[in-house]
Amino acid sequence: MGSDKALREELRDLISQGNAHIEFERAVADLPAGLRGARHPSVPHSAWQLVEHMRIAQWDILRFCVDPGHVSPEFPDGYWPESEAPPDPGAWDRTIAGFLADRRAMIDLVMDPATDLYSRLPHGDGQTILREALLVADHNAYHLGQLLIVRRLVGGWDG
Repeated sequence: MGSDKALREELRDLISQGNAHIEFERAVADLPAGLRGARHPSVPHSAWQLVEHMRIAQWDILRFCVDPGHVSPEFPDGYWPESEAPPDPGAWDRTIAGFLADRRAMIDLVMDPATDLYSRLPHGDGQTILREALLVADHNAYHLGQLLIVRRLVGGWDG
C-alpha cells in the first residue's frame, strides 16, 4: 500500500495544487465582474468561457468515473457555454463552487483506498481511474494557462 498511497497523494497534489502551474483558486481570484466576459481579439475565449468549460469537462470526467449510466454532453458544443459573459450575476460564483466541489469529489475518489486506480472501467473503452485523474489534472492545467493569458490581455491580471 505504500507506493499506492504515494501515487494517490501525488495525484491529489497534481489535481489540487499548482505544482508547475497556477492554482485554480488564484487564477480566478479577484477578476472584476466586468472583465469575466471580456474577450481579446487574439484569443478565442473569455475568462467565463474557460472557467465554465473547465467545470463542465471536470464534471463530465468525474461522472463518467462514478456513474456507468452517465451520458456526456455532445462534443464540442456541450462543453462550452454559449455566451462570452456569465448569464447572470451569480453564475461566476456558482461555476467556481461547482468546479471546486467536483474537484474535491475527484480527489476523494482517488484517495479512497477502495478505489482501484488501475482496472479498466467496465462501462468505458479502456479508461481507468488513474487515466481519468491524470486527464483532469492535464486538462485543467492547460486551460489555467489560457485563463492567465486572457486575464493579462484584458487587463485583469497583474500577478
